[in-house]
Amino acid sequence: MFTTLGLFNDIPCPEGGQCSLMTCIFSHKTQDRGQLKAEENSSNAIDHEHLPKRLKVEKTAPSLVSRSSSSQSLQIQSSSPSLNQQSQNAGQVAPKLSSISRKVSPPPSRHAVAKSSNQEATPKAVPTTSASAVSQLPPRKVPKESLNPRMIAKAPATHAVRTAILIKLHGAIVSLNQKLAKDKDTSNKCFVLSKDELITMALDEEEKVAKSSPGVYSNVIKLRIVKLTKMPVVEWTKEVMDHLNSRYYKIQPIQPKLPKSSKPITTNLSPKEEVALSAALLTPVLGLEEFGYVTKAPTATEVETAKKGVLESKGWEKCDRCGARFQVFPGRREDGALATGGHCTYHPHKPIQAARKKTDGITGSSEPYFPCCSESVGTSSGCTKAKTHVFKVSEAKRLASILQFETTPKQPQKEHLDPVCFDCEMGYTTLGLELIRLTAVSWPKGHELLDILVKPMGEVLDLNSRFSGVLPEHYASAIPYSPSSNQHKQQDVGKDKKPLKVVDSPAAARALLFELLQPETPLIGHAINNDLNACRIIHPTIIDTVLLYPHPRGRLPLRMSLKGLAHRFLERNIQMGGDDGHDSKEDAIATSDLVRVKAGEIWKRLNAKGWRFENNALVAPPGETSQDVRKAARELGLAGGPKRKYTT
Repeated sequence: MFTTLGLFNDIPCPEGGQCSLMTCIFSHKTQDRGQLKAEENSSNAIDHEHLPKRLKVEKTAPSLVSRSSSSQSLQIQSSSPSLNQQSQNAGQVAPKLSSISRKVSPPPSRHAVAKSSNQEATPKAVPTTSASAVSQLPPRKVPKESLNPRMIAKAPATHAVRTAILIKLHGAIVSLNQKLAKDKDTSNKCFVLSKDELITMALDEEEKVAKSSPGVYSNVIKLRIVKLTKMPVVEWTKEVMDHLNSRYYKIQPIQPKLPKSSKPITTNLSPKEEVALSAALLTPVLGLEEFGYVTKAPTATEVETAKKGVLESKGWEKCDRCGARFQVFPGRREDGALATGGHCTYHPHKPIQAARKKTDGITGSSEPYFPCCSESVGTSSGCTKAKTHVFKVSEAKRLASILQFETTPKQPQKEHLDPVCFDCEMGYTTLGLELIRLTAVSWPKGHELLDILVKPMGEVLDLNSRFSGVLPEHYASAIPYSPSSNQHKQQDVGKDKKPLKVVDSPAAARALLFELLQPETPLIGHAINNDLNACRIIHPTIIDTVLLYPHPRGRLPLRMSLKGLAHRFLERNIQMGGDDGHDSKEDAIATSDLVRVKAGEIWKRLNAKGWRFENNALVAPPGETSQDVRKAARELGLAGGPKRKYTT
């Protein structure tokens, strides 16, 4: 006989106590409670004709419930003297049932039973992220399933293949569950799954892949198994939370365990002293032109050559995301099209190499994979689809053919200006990757100086909102920029926030930034060459956190990400908007604080060598001059990256 599905377990049996079936599909719990109530009120009178069905089958004498006024606890007394005698001879004590400590009530109506069962099946959403709160939620109703692939309309593989893959997937999940059970962190013990829950989780994952990716089912599920075998316990805890949330509860995802506020920055210097110390942080870029740093404007001949090359190419470009060749039409084609090639399928993130393990052997190593979808390089053309292809211009002469570079002009009417930290966001247009937002803050205080949207020169192909954070509605709600109304207190764009001001061109945005700078004013940024090239600016005095914090594996072109540096040195999470993209103001402030951290390190070392401050001016020890501060900082390996030859 087949096992029942349990669909009627919460519905009372229509026959009640008169049901004679050995395995009834209906519930008899209410009848048992009603019988106990009747027995309690009948002064120990036993009617064997109306015994509950479960007691009939087990051939056990009914137990009588009595409450002791002295102990206030429930005890079970057997109605059979022989059974009482046997339990006393064996030295046993009558068991206590905590499950019936509440008062016994009459059987509820069928409507009430159905309502209560529905409430238990769909518990309310709990807005919590703590592990302790999960253990306080209603018990999970886990179905009894076997390790057998679920039937779907169009199976991506044979039953034998799906079964073999399912067994391996289940084994990887069980292994992680055992590691979590043995983990010393007891706060996550509530995420240890039972045997039935592990089977259900494996079946859910296999079924999801079979339905969503039938064409590449085998590759996707195998990559998933490989990822599970290398997954740490912390990441597995998040996976379990997501599974419990999708199947049983509605719990917000776990946030990284970081301090409520970012790490306080203490340099033991006043703001004016930090500004004076900024001379030790300057990062020369002469000799780094091959890495995208433009140190002089292209000549008119080079600009004309670039324009001629663009005309001869007839708009053919290489997609910056998928690498496909397509044609772009600045000013639109006759039919209104901006580009050819149709949709663009790509991976939004660059491939990364998994950490090497001892089991990889001497020559073997794990394959690189895309963090966006966990697929290995070469197995998939992409996991994200865009409406059109896009391209990026990197050559200085071609950038100058669109908008010529300008060197920061002198402003004799203004005195010394404090350092400025800025960050830009770019979007794809028919002219390449153009400036669409510019934010500048003061250093070291981090006060907002400028935050504007920029109308690009070409027609927009893609605002790159996944990274830029700029959406079409931001332009729709933007206010035209006017110097008289600029109070330097604009709020970040976003929902329920004040809109940004917008300028008509990148040249207008550059002019506003020039008002905050002198040629000798330190301009701070992360991978500042990208921001300067987007604005077409040549500035002789820069501080680049990419050079201040070199990559552990070597020099340029290897670079540390701003997100990684902020997490490591500031204990701060940035760029956590997901599909909402980055926030240029948040990035600019993080970059500013990273420079302050490095300033504190340099001052600690310089102070130990005898340097000091007098009237907010840096004074060298005997035998050295103030102009040697940059040299001293480089010798300490604290400015401009690792020790290398600099051209001055």
